[in-house]
Amino acid sequence: MKLSTKGRYAVTAMFDIALHHQAGPVSLSDIAERQGISLSYLEQLFTRLRKQGLVKSTRGPGGGYSLAVDSEQIAIADVIDAVDESVDTTRCRGKADCQNHQRCLTHDLWENLSGEIRSYLSNISLAQAVSNLSVLEVANRQDSSSNDQVHRVEFS
Repeated sequence: MKLSTKGRYAVTAMFDIALHHQAGPVSLSDIAERQGISLSYLEQLFTRLRKQGLVKSTRGPGGGYSLAVDSEQIAIADVIDAVDESVDTTRCRGKADCQNHQRCLTHDLWENLSGEIRSYLSNISLAQAVSNLSVLEVANRQDSSSNDQVHRVEFS
């Protein structure tokens, strides 16, 4: 299975917003700096995330992006879907034409794995994911090394 950078970066950026939302809208330049993601790439991703109703933008000084709905209501699968990403583990993208235009020997195995991954990502909310202690430790490290030390993530 390969989740492209598009899906990984979208999830990472949503983690960043969920972790920093208490300070108000989060600028894409702050996300880019903390996460090492190109600003232009983030702009493309956030156009899609906004269209899917996962984030909202605030213009002007102090503007940026915030979650459009509570982080408990956003499944990780929603973020991946919003950027048109797939978590398909089959070679044939689920078409069952994996070997000489026919179903391969292991097609069902990989298709079932795809279903399990999809189920997992659908059943974990953004709030659950960012409450992980190791996620909070990484966020604090990033905040400490960032030029913008306005906000540090609280341990629960």
